[in-house]
Amino acid sequence: MKVSIAYATEDTQIWQAVEINDGATVEDVIAESGLLDTFPIDIKKQKVGIFGKLSKLKAPVRDGDRVEIYQAITRVLDDDDDDDDD
Repeated sequence: MKVSIAYATEDTQIWQAVEINDGATVEDVIAESGLLDTFPIDIKKQKVGIFGKLSKLKAPVRDGDRVEIYQAITRVLDDDDDDDDD
C-alpha cells in the first residue's frame, strides 16, 4: 500500500511517499522511510500522528495515510516578551 510521511526541521521539510506492506504500523513507515538514517529523531520521545491526529507508534496505517513526526514546540523569549507592560 502507499502512504506518505512528513517531517520538518527549521531548515528542511520532507514529504515523501512510502510503499509499505499491508498491516504496517506508524513505526514501520518511519523505519522504511529512511528518515532515521538522515535526521537525529528519537521516535520514542517525539510525538507522531496520522493526518494531524496523535497516534501511537504501533498504530496501524491504511492506504493513503500521511504519517507525521512532530517537533517539540519551544518558545524563545526576546527582550519584549517579559511580564512588564512597558
